[in-house]
Amino acid sequence: MTVKSLLVGYDLNRPGQDYDSLIKELKEFRTYWRHLDSTWIVRTEKTATQVRDVLMRHIDSSDELLVVELTGNGAWAGFSPRGSKWLKDNLL
Repeated sequence: MTVKSLLVGYDLNRPGQDYDSLIKELKEFRTYWRHLDSTWIVRTEKTATQVRDVLMRHIDSSDELLVVELTGNGAWAGFSPRGSKWLKDNLL
């Protein structure tokens, strides 16, 4: 299988929601990037659907979750040199 980069974004809509189990699950991916509060990029052989299904176990029905495969093209600003290097190495 081919390793790809997937963008994961979420909004947990219930006040006082506990992100701990969701964040722990995202950190299970061997390679991940998180420089924005609720936006991650993970490197995996899993499909976007498979990642969505795993993460849905850690959110409520009122929450929103987005998982999309990245194409390799991107632009960004304001990140540390380390964050920018990760993006260049894993997206382009």
